[in-house]
Amino acid sequence: MLESRKRDNPNGSYVASLYRKGIDEILKKVEEEANETVIAAKAGDPDQLVYETADLWFHTLIMLVHQGLGPDDVLNELSRRFGVSGFEEKAVRSKGG
Repeated sequence: MLESRKRDNPNGSYVASLYRKGIDEILKKVEEEANETVIAAKAGDPDQLVYETADLWFHTLIMLVHQGLGPDDVLNELSRRFGVSGFEEKAVRSKGG
């Protein structure tokens, strides 16, 4: 669905307008939503936290699709990490692996 929005008229589609504005604008929205999610978590309001997390995930999906990726790419990476110690995984990343 998000991929098809790239072809939509940006005057009638919020997602299409973000794609048209480019990666910098998309990243600003991801950053904004991440901040709002952190604030909601600190406030301790579960409903607001879910609402803001949904916004963050939505804008993150837009970012991924804009870069030619999708949720499966992230899910595959998480699957790859399953059963690997977080310390181990971090050590591999810090060595450039």
